[in-house]
Amino acid sequence: MKTVEGFRLRPLGAEFIVTGESIKQVNFNKMISLNESAAYLWREVEGKDFTVEDLARLLVERYEIDMETATKDSAAIAEKWVEAGIVEA
Repeated sequence: MKTVEGFRLRPLGAEFIVTGESIKQVNFNKMISLNESAAYLWREVEGKDFTVEDLARLLVERYEIDMETATKDSAAIAEKWVEAGIVEA
């Protein structure tokens, strides 16, 4: 997977949003909101090739959770990112 070029992470209060930098990326029907953990993952993989396992390792390192939980959470966030069109599978 890889983040789609032209999307940037921006803070919005206590959360973060991913916004398109050009009209081509803008979908006015939805806003992509990320919590702190998802924003951390986005910053770590932005512009790089990555896998669900890479995301899980990042979660384990930062939050000291078990790999099974991290993998489940990483798969869910990656699926949401792909569905939102901000990550290419």
